[in-house]
Amino acid sequence: MCRGMALSFLLFFSATLLLLRVSAYNTSAGCAIIRPPKDGGIRYRGLTQEQIRSVQVLPVDYEIEYICRGNRVTVGPNVRKCLPNGTWTDLSHRSRCLLLCPRVWTSLENGRVSSWPLGPPVEGTVLHYSCLPAFILMGRNSTQCNKMGKWDTPKPVCHYDRHYKGKKKLFIGALFPMSGGWPGGQACLPSAQMALDLVNNRTDILPDYELELIHYDSMCDPGEATKLLYDLLYTEPIKILLMPGCSSVSTLVAEAARMWNLIVLSYGSSSPALSNRQRFPTFFRTHPSATLHNPTRVQLFQKWKWTKIATIQQTTEVFTSTLDDLEERVKEAGIEISVRQSFLTDPAVAVKNLKRQDARIIVGLFYETEARKVFCEVYKEKLYGKKYVWFLIGWYADNWFKIKDPSINCTVEQMTEAVEGHVTTEIVMLNPETVRGASNLTSQEFIDKLMSKLGGKNPEETGGFQEAPLAYDAVWALALALNKTVGPLKAKGHRLEDFNYNNRDITAEIYRALNTSSFEGVSGHVVFDAQGSRMAWTLIEQLQGGSYKKIGYYDSTKGNLSWYGNDKWIGSGPPADQTVVIEEFRYLSQKIFVSVSVFAGLGILLGIVCLTFNIYNSNVKYIQNSQPYLNNMTAVGCMMALAAVFPLGIDGLHVHRRQFPVVCQFRLWLLGLGFSLAYGSMFTKIWWVHTVFTKKDEKKDKRKHLEPWKLYATVGVLLGIDILLLMIWQIVDPLHITVEKFTREAPKGDLDVLIQPLLEHCSSEKMNTWLGVVYGYKGLLLLLGIFLAYETKSISTEKINDHRAVGMAIYNVAVLCMITAPVTMILSSQQDASFAFASLAIVFSVYITLVVLFVPKMRRLITRGEWQSDAHETMKTGSSTNNNDEEKSRQLERENKELQKIIQEKEERVSELRNQLSERQALRSRRRASTVTNHNHSSPSLAIAQSNPRSLAPPPGYPTPTPISDLHPLPPSFGNSSTLYQPDSKISQNNCHTSHLQLLYK
Repeated sequence: MCRGMALSFLLFFSATLLLLRVSAYNTSAGCAIIRPPKDGGIRYRGLTQEQIRSVQVLPVDYEIEYICRGNRVTVGPNVRKCLPNGTWTDLSHRSRCLLLCPRVWTSLENGRVSSWPLGPPVEGTVLHYSCLPAFILMGRNSTQCNKMGKWDTPKPVCHYDRHYKGKKKLFIGALFPMSGGWPGGQACLPSAQMALDLVNNRTDILPDYELELIHYDSMCDPGEATKLLYDLLYTEPIKILLMPGCSSVSTLVAEAARMWNLIVLSYGSSSPALSNRQRFPTFFRTHPSATLHNPTRVQLFQKWKWTKIATIQQTTEVFTSTLDDLEERVKEAGIEISVRQSFLTDPAVAVKNLKRQDARIIVGLFYETEARKVFCEVYKEKLYGKKYVWFLIGWYADNWFKIKDPSINCTVEQMTEAVEGHVTTEIVMLNPETVRGASNLTSQEFIDKLMSKLGGKNPEETGGFQEAPLAYDAVWALALALNKTVGPLKAKGHRLEDFNYNNRDITAEIYRALNTSSFEGVSGHVVFDAQGSRMAWTLIEQLQGGSYKKIGYYDSTKGNLSWYGNDKWIGSGPPADQTVVIEEFRYLSQKIFVSVSVFAGLGILLGIVCLTFNIYNSNVKYIQNSQPYLNNMTAVGCMMALAAVFPLGIDGLHVHRRQFPVVCQFRLWLLGLGFSLAYGSMFTKIWWVHTVFTKKDEKKDKRKHLEPWKLYATVGVLLGIDILLLMIWQIVDPLHITVEKFTREAPKGDLDVLIQPLLEHCSSEKMNTWLGVVYGYKGLLLLLGIFLAYETKSISTEKINDHRAVGMAIYNVAVLCMITAPVTMILSSQQDASFAFASLAIVFSVYITLVVLFVPKMRRLITRGEWQSDAHETMKTGSSTNNNDEEKSRQLERENKELQKIIQEKEERVSELRNQLSERQALRSRRRASTVTNHNHSSPSLAIAQSNPRSLAPPPGYPTPTPISDLHPLPPSFGNSSTLYQPDSKISQNNCHTSHLQLLYK
């Protein structure tokens, strides 16, 4: 009764404790914090120390990691995750931090070691030793790891039994990476052990020998592998061959092996550098070189018509050498690697550079862990989708992008979206045909046996599952090669068991046997090339809907591509290797061209009217006084300038590119010569007026009789300078067509194209120099013309009666030219604005010039009717009115000078006569006074004398005074005093000395 009650109480107490424990770990919000193990701690990701102290419950899916102090290691689960039911994973297994005993005790040369419990050799681990056949154990057969991290007994040894009659063992030193960047040993080690078991059970292969594998975990780390290689080489038994795994470890092992006369046979190395026979003379591999992917990639580039690719690689020797080989192959195929990026640990910058440089077809070379980092950045940069294709290595796990990785911050859905559609090239590692090879197994039977040996593990989560057939065939290649050497060695007096690190004969025989190997394995036909690399097919797969689909095979030895035709693309087909750039020329707006052309045409018509008017009325005196020939040149120059508007608007829309330089020549010559004629003739007029009427009087008389031919010669000089300059320009540096490129533009819509705007220009090699010379020369003429027009604005002359209008036209041309030249240079990249500004400036300047010069003349002749009388008079005379008037003018000037001299002489004679008359009157007065005094009878006669003017005749000896009008005969032209002279007072006998004659032309 008491026992029953005690038992009931015990059960109740246990149930209560269990409930309390469950309640402690089970919460509605997540999982309660777990206590850290002794001599260890817990790493809470994303939490600070203050948050860790304050938080009591962690959310669902939160993960914690155990860490240990010093040399202690975690025994039990290293990571726990909070489950939705509020409990942590693997709570039934404790996590402890224990000291690690030396691993050397865990292996026994020529013997076997079993460990309990399984796992790392920590406190409480017990090792049991046994020797191989033909060896005797010397020492205790067991040892235990104590709390101090030391074994309680010395390590035993196995000595060779000279009296043994059974099979002799041959040992293979192997390094299988069970963890690290490529944990290929997880599947490759069981595969190799399967092969060893089958080989050792065969009586036709090495019947007197047994192969045994001594292996360590290299963790795919060259540093760790160095230490393990030292243990393999410097501890018994002697290894007849080394079998490394990943490329970095194989490079180290193969380079050291030749110093020990050891053959190296790798099952998982793909580095192209290992194909160097001078550096690695004893190296073989059943895994083909990574360069075997490159012929396949080049074949696919050519199939999909890609000529531009980009690459991104992890900075390791295997990927660098692979990429170097790819660069050589694509160069031979005419394919360009436009972008080459690399990274060490963080691919963010490299991926951004790919995006910035518009990479579309991208070859990625990196390990699986880095692949997740790369594609997380790819998702962020949107470097995926229908515009992009990624080429990856095919030996990743099938679900590599779904594996949660704490080093990235992308979800599985985001990763799945980013990797969709990428293409992988993978060496065919499993024979696709159902054939039985040397091991008497088909490839499918091998897979079934391997799955059984793995204990049902998911192949996608087992590292090296794809390479497992290569490890299996590597063991068979070694066994068959060793079997082949038995006879030759026996003939030379050697045996395989006699192998040591100094016996080169046995090594050479093994090398010769491996080099000539040829058999059917589960991975396909096994044969090595001259560099010791495996010859194999390449499998091409594409990720479609989250799973890999086979789309073809490529046999690089025959260059044969077997294509299934089931490739699938996000878009309508394979994307372009770069953004399609469509070149689009910018042409002048036809509305602007037509509108301006209409104004130019009307201006030419106006010029024709003005020219016709000027020629028809050239005999009119008013027109003659305006230098009509210079005006005709102005009209012709204006029409030529207007004609230049048409070639200015002609571009590639109207003429072919070969004819475009001719259009450029028309533009230059029409505009240059038109300016020289129009402006040169106006400049000549204003220059002549300034020369004649702004000088001193003595120089004015010498220069005002400038002959007309000198005016025409001045225009000819200006025109000749332009012609000479343009000819030199066209001979030395002719105009040709140049194309200006603008920033690329994206069209509307989801098109994978860019528009490259182009604009055609007329240019030459030293265009700026020539323009500087022309603009400098023309600019000086314009400035000088403005100065002369300003200086002569107040001068009035009938020789050039329109010089004020010419000055206004010069102002107009100069201002428009000085504004237009720099503005058109600035707007040269805007074809519409440049043409409109330049052409309208030409049109306006021409219109203003024609209107200012010719319209006033038309108005005067029409309103006054001057052309009728002058025309009839000119027809009668039959001579040029202009020349007659000038000749008459000069004749009148000469007569005026002669008359001035005559008048001066007459005035001097009149003055002399007046003096004589005064003297005579004075004498007469004295005589009359004496007569009155002495003779009173003389008074009547005096009165008579006074009344008779003849009595005033001069005494004898004096000349008779002549009337002034008879002093000198006047010329006929001098007879009309009202038109030739304007005296200040009337001429008389008493005051003729005050007369002042003025010339008509002064």
